[in-house]
Amino acid sequence: MINSKIRATFLCTISIASILIFSQEPIEMKKEIISTENAPKAIGPYSQAVKAGNFMFISGQIPLDPKTGDLVSESIEDQAKQVLNNIKSICKAAGYSLDDIVKISIFLTDLGNFATVNEVMKEYFAEPYPARATVEVSGLPLGVNIEIEAIVLINGK
Repeated sequence: MINSKIRATFLCTISIASILIFSQEPIEMKKEIISTENAPKAIGPYSQAVKAGNFMFISGQIPLDPKTGDLVSESIEDQAKQVLNNIKSICKAAGYSLDDIVKISIFLTDLGNFATVNEVMKEYFAEPYPARATVEVSGLPLGVNIEIEAIVLINGK
């Protein structure tokens, strides 16, 4: 008697689990292009940002002033601020903020600027900070000294 009750419960559980697993429609991941006039236009065949699934991927931003199209060429501090303002504008255009960024990658032509960029980062981000990679590269578009790309967690917003 007990074995048949256990067997019946087991078979019901398997049946319900099968229905739940196999009856769902496959999830179709679409991509949405994000664009704003408050960040520099792409200087090549790419988008400012792309939303896909639960993430938004922001293309590498350089210190271009979107209003004038001019490069910010003062200090590395000013360049880093312009880059982060560009990223902030893209986040805002999509309905997000810098707080939603989970990963950034920083490219510098001189790792000697690492400490200065860290100080600027503290002005734009609060704990818990996003994950980050910083690498030195031999060159960047338009001869700039810094480029930053970001990944934003969108949580279905």
